[in-house]
Amino acid sequence: MLYHFSEESDIELFIPRPNKSFPHLEPAVWAIDQEHAVHYFFPRDCPRVIYWKADNSTIEDREQFFRYSTVDKIMVVENGWMERLRTTKLYVYVFAPEDFHWFEEAKTAGYYISHKEVKPLRVEVIDDLLGSMMEQDIELRFTPNLSLIKEAVINSSLDFSIIRYANAVK
Repeated sequence: MLYHFSEESDIELFIPRPNKSFPHLEPAVWAIDQEHAVHYFFPRDCPRVIYWKADNSTIEDREQFFRYSTVDKIMVVENGWMERLRTTKLYVYVFAPEDFHWFEEAKTAGYYISHKEVKPLRVEVIDDLLGSMMEQDIELRFTPNLSLIKEAVINSSLDFSIIRYANAVK
């Protein structure tokens, strides 16, 4: 299955839209695969840096970024988002994968797109974002500012996803 996360509870039909991050792309409906779904257990506008071990990650990067952790994926969020994480309810729209194709431009991010209208199979609710994250095999960290970890991750051999960074503390 593929998923779309929203704070809106009543979307009956997903209509392709332009994407600011990929302005060259024709309008699309976006979905995420199961492996990367936890990246979206956040309020929509919450900036976050997510990084994980890749097959080609160096021993040095694995040691530097995961020294005191037993997980393979770490998600970092700014402190100022804690209250929203506690109180936001998300709606998870579930799609059949046949309606989508893999978005190759973001190879490690788990994105799928459709250029046609898509009706969800069902909607599920997440009303405890933090609790739902803790059920995953990830580590969640908080920091006053994402800029240092963002730069370090970009310059590493790790796979990563940086989401809504425009909303981060500058």
